[in-house]
Amino acid sequence: MNTSKQNPEWRIVAASVCGTSHVKNQQLCQDAHHWQILPNNVLVIAAADGAGSASLGKVGAMIAVETAIEYLSGQEFNRQRLGDDGLLGELLRDALSAAKKAVEDEAEACHHQPHHLATTLIIAIATPKVTAVAQIGDGLAVAKNITGQLIALTLPNSGEYINETTFLTSPEALETAQIKVWRDHIVNVSVLTDGLQMLAVNMIMGEPHKPFFFPLFDFVAQAEDKAIAKEQLVKFLCSERITQRTDDDLTLVLAAFTNP
Repeated sequence: MNTSKQNPEWRIVAASVCGTSHVKNQQLCQDAHHWQILPNNVLVIAAADGAGSASLGKVGAMIAVETAIEYLSGQEFNRQRLGDDGLLGELLRDALSAAKKAVEDEAEACHHQPHHLATTLIIAIATPKVTAVAQIGDGLAVAKNITGQLIALTLPNSGEYINETTFLTSPEALETAQIKVWRDHIVNVSVLTDGLQMLAVNMIMGEPHKPFFFPLFDFVAQAEDKAIAKEQLVKFLCSERITQRTDDDLTLVLAAFTNP
C-alpha cells in the first residue's frame, strides 16, 4: 500500500550504466553507487568513478561506496550532530578516511599498489533541513530547495589538464576534499559522476543546468514503482540524447522528499 500521502519520505531512483566506449572495448562499467535511508529521514548516498587507467578501478569504486555507506549507517544522527556544521564535516571526513583505508587494504591484500584501485568518491548526507556533501575528484552533487533554487553543493575537482583529477588513493586526497553543508528546506538531492557533468552543469558559471535537473527531479518525485522507475532511468542514460554527448560510464542518483 502506498503511504506516501500520509508520511513524508524519500524516494530514490539510481543507476550506473556502462559508457559506449567501454561497451565497444568489452570493458566493465567502472562506476558504482550505494545509498540507504536511515531513521529520522536521513538519506546517505555514495557514488564513485573508478579510474579508467586503473586495472582495478571498478573494485576500488565498489569498495569505496559500500564502505562509506556502511560507516555512515553505523553513526547516530542526533539533533546535535545534524545541527552542527563542524560535526557533519568531521563525520564526512571520517567516512572518506574509512573508504580510503578500505581501498588501500584491499590493494595490499591483492598485492597491488593503491593506484591500481584508483577511484573518485562523493558522499552525501541529506535530511529535509540540511544536506552535507564530501567529494574527492570529479563529479557533482546538487540540491533543490522548496522554492525551486538549485545549488551546486560540489563542482568537479579537475586537475591542470582535461580528464585529470584527484583520486581517493592519492596522498593528498583527504586534504583536498570538498566539504559543503547547506541548510535549507530541501526537496531534492542528486549525485552524479563525471560522465554527466558536462550536461548537468554550466562549467563557466559554476551552476547546475535547470533543464537537466528539473524534469529529472519531477520524475523521481512521481516514481511510485521503484523497479519501473529504474528501468526508465537506465533507458534515459542509454538514450541517444545522452550517448551523443558522452561515451563515459554514467551514474545518476536522484532523490525527492515527498509530501514535506
